[in-house]
Amino acid sequence: MSLFPKTFSIQSIFAGIFAVIFFGLSFTMAISALVSVVEGVIDGQELMQLCLKAINTGVISLAVFELAMVINKEYGGDQEEHDVIVMLRRTLPRFVGTVCGALALEGLIMIIKYSQLDLAGNLYYPVAIIFSSAFLLAALGVFLKLSPDGHTQEATSIVVGSERTTKHEAVYAM
Repeated sequence: MSLFPKTFSIQSIFAGIFAVIFFGLSFTMAISALVSVVEGVIDGQELMQLCLKAINTGVISLAVFELAMVINKEYGGDQEEHDVIVMLRRTLPRFVGTVCGALALEGLIMIIKYSQLDLAGNLYYPVAIIFSSAFLLAALGVFLKLSPDGHTQEATSIVVGSERTTKHEAVYAM
C-alpha cells in the first residue's frame, strides 16, 4: 500500500494528504518523547516521571499512527469498496483496540502517578478512564456481533437447483 494511489480521485488525494499529516504528527510525537527523556536525564529529573511522560506521548503517537494507517488503507487505496459495514468491520477493531489500549494504559499511568503523590482522592478519574475503555471495547464486541458479515452471509446461503437452502442442507442434498 502506497501513499500515492495509481488512480487519482478527490477521495484518494485527500486520504493521502491526511495520511501524510498524521504519519508526520506520529513521528514528531515519538521523537519528542525520546528527546524529552534524554533532556530530562541530562537535567537530572526523576526517571520515573520522565518514563511516564514518554509512555504517555508514545501511546498517543501510536494511536495517531494507527489512524493514519486506517485512512491510508481504507480511503487511499485503489480498490473501491462501497459497503460501509464491510469497511467498518475491517478497520474499526484495529483502531478501537489501539485506542482502548491507549486509554487503559493512560489510566494505569495516572493510578501510578496519583498513588506516588498520595492523591488517593483523585483515583476516580483514572478508574473512570479504565472503565470507559472497557465499555468501548465491549461496545465494539456488540457492534461486531450484531453487524452483518458479508462473507458469512454469502457462505450460509447457497442456491441448489431452483430453491435457496443453507450450506448445511446443501451438503446433505449432494
